[in-house]
Amino acid sequence: MSLILATVVGYLVGAVSPATLIARARGIDLRAVGSGNPGAANVGRALGRKTGVLVALLDVAKGAVPAAAFGAADHRAALAAGLAAVLGHVTSPYLRGRGGKGVATAAGAVLGAHPLWLVFVLATWLLVLAGSRWIALASICAAVAIVVSAVIAGHDIWWAAAIAVIVLVRHASNISRRLRPQPD
Repeated sequence: MSLILATVVGYLVGAVSPATLIARARGIDLRAVGSGNPGAANVGRALGRKTGVLVALLDVAKGAVPAAAFGAADHRAALAAGLAAVLGHVTSPYLRGRGGKGVATAAGAVLGAHPLWLVFVLATWLLVLAGSRWIALASICAAVAIVVSAVIAGHDIWWAAAIAVIVLVRHASNISRRLRPQPD
């Protein structure tokens, strides 16, 4: 029963979109601004860096709080809640199935279920961002770093792989756009 409850709660919490709520409160429709994505990066571009950071922190909390809360009783429930939060973020029923890319919520899920892994994941994100100045590439590399962390730890590899696949699939358009030949 706790796995079902963790999954449902994680999904419903993850589905709440702080980006959309904050933007709407300021009279902005994120679907019509920038990338159209209801995530921290688009909010940062549309409403300023401080608001983008606030949204990122709230998205991290959406993954961390359910995972940590359910993890206090059962590690498997932490994994279920964290993964469900990421799924809720990217397929929000509150946004008619649309959602963000899942990066910050995935970081929160890692924080709630495997806090030590987050050090490597965050370091990867920061190093790639500093070297490339491309948020999508940093996010993709951080998703792979979750899997690397699981392989090194020797457990929860399926969970890490599921989260990485979600993030990678959500970034497919970024990858294809970047690989498309540019006109001269």
